[in-house]
Amino acid sequence: MSERPEARAENPSDRPVVLLVADAHASRVEEEFRARYDRDYRVELVRTADAALDRLRDLVAAREPVAMIAAERRLPDATGVELLHQVPAVVSTARRVALISGDEYADALDEMRAALLRRDMDTFVGIPRGARDEEFHTALVELLSEWGWSVARPTVTSTEIVAAPGDRVAAAVRDLLERLGVPNRVLAPDDAAAREILGEAGPGAVLPVVRTFAGRVLSGATPSAVAEAMYGGYDSIPPGEIADVAVVGAGPAGLAAAVYAASEGLATVVLERDAIGGQAGSSSMIRNYLGFPRGISGMRLAQRSRVQAGRFGARFYTGRPVARIEPGPADEPEHHHVHVDGAQLCARTVVLATGVSYRRLGVPGVDQHVGTGVHYGAASSVAREMTDRDVVVVGGGNSAGQAAVHLAKFAGSVTILVRRGSIAETMSDYLVREIAATPTIAVRPRTAVVDGGGDGRLQWLITEDLDTGERSKTHADGLFCLLGAEPDCGWLPDGVARDDHGFVLTGRDVPQERWEDGRPPASLETTLRGVFAVGDVRAGSMKRVASASGEGASVLPLVHAHLAWLRAQEFGGGDPA
Repeated sequence: MSERPEARAENPSDRPVVLLVADAHASRVEEEFRARYDRDYRVELVRTADAALDRLRDLVAAREPVAMIAAERRLPDATGVELLHQVPAVVSTARRVALISGDEYADALDEMRAALLRRDMDTFVGIPRGARDEEFHTALVELLSEWGWSVARPTVTSTEIVAAPGDRVAAAVRDLLERLGVPNRVLAPDDAAAREILGEAGPGAVLPVVRTFAGRVLSGATPSAVAEAMYGGYDSIPPGEIADVAVVGAGPAGLAAAVYAASEGLATVVLERDAIGGQAGSSSMIRNYLGFPRGISGMRLAQRSRVQAGRFGARFYTGRPVARIEPGPADEPEHHHVHVDGAQLCARTVVLATGVSYRRLGVPGVDQHVGTGVHYGAASSVAREMTDRDVVVVGGGNSAGQAAVHLAKFAGSVTILVRRGSIAETMSDYLVREIAATPTIAVRPRTAVVDGGGDGRLQWLITEDLDTGERSKTHADGLFCLLGAEPDCGWLPDGVARDDHGFVLTGRDVPQERWEDGRPPASLETTLRGVFAVGDVRAGSMKRVASASGEGASVLPLVHAHLAWLRAQEFGGGDPA
């Protein structure tokens, strides 16, 4: 399957603006930007901070998209940092870059780092002093790429959804596509392009109808059917084949396990019921992941990891949940049978990387509006629809913080509700600082949602002060729930030991009465021999993207050891230790 499917053009005429603010180095800066970006963006130059703010106001009034503003450090009437600090009050979605000349770069470092901590800018780069400064352009392209995915309407689409307004299933399909990084558009049934697609679907087509980038048309489409159509269905599993490693779950832990297993020559398959990338795939921007100083969206991280694993030979099957694991026949070499609805996969080892799911609020007036204003997870596809609206985020973890910061680029107001006394108790410091520096975000500690409702979609919430019991009604156009984690383990056999909260026990965390011959399982091994657990699903794990990826990579020596023991068993027995 092609890694870059052919896309269909959609209104490519209007070019987003890249505004340059430069004086002493204006000619060099303008030349560098125009040479690379003038085809796809409208590059404009002004020389002062006041002129830049006036131009931004004019662009916003004319509803012209502004992708980036890049400002020289020293301007006639202000510093570049002072200007970039003011930009979000005019246009909150534009990416902000400080441009530093080579002769002042060393002296400016402390100032630039402090500005980054205050979130006065997205990054700073040195002005190129010669040809082919690819590090400079890499920084710009990364920011423009994220702007294009998270802010701009797609100028090309590779997947179309035909649906009636307010169709909840279509909204779920669109959210899946956004998390996968697939450019898409939603068409009303009476649209000319929609009629063409409905004709391809044939008589009696049931909405929503989806045409995938491969040209396949799905009637009565669901997220599972769309995922399976795009990235491999279980029906294509070769019969009788035994994989070396079956990874269940394609979040950061599962993707890391797949990359390392496949790169070492192991026959590797990845089974995922939902979007490749898991919950991390919905994170708008992860800023503390090693190796990405300017941050990376969860979607991009998942997309790149999937391609990387695929290039090493890992195969992905999506769209259906794993139903059970059971041992293979006694008269065959030891392996496991992994069952999904209508299919079976055989594997010598299994890596459980199913992660966790967000807990439901359990408030009937709220949950009845899931898909029509209420969302469990970040729902990045909906952020653009929250422009100038009032949004509430429930949760105090990093996912909630990332969602709030992203939503604040569009919404008129964002309110974070947490049961604890402070978001600092559960959220990374960089996010706490970013939230404090965003004037449109408010935090209400010790507060819970107890009711909600609206006419056709969410319109209001009732919240309760957990200390006083006082209740109040507030307007809300959107509610994003990113509540604590519940492990996805209900399908596991009884032979896999779990803690009181349902997380999988491994290694020395396994109760001693479950040890074999007085020895615990290997560090990431469960009580079922040859079955390992990594990432958020594992009891005692850190519940962070980087640690999940680390565990996914760390499981490979244990997999190799088990495969070596299996080979020894076939040729005369051996000790699994």
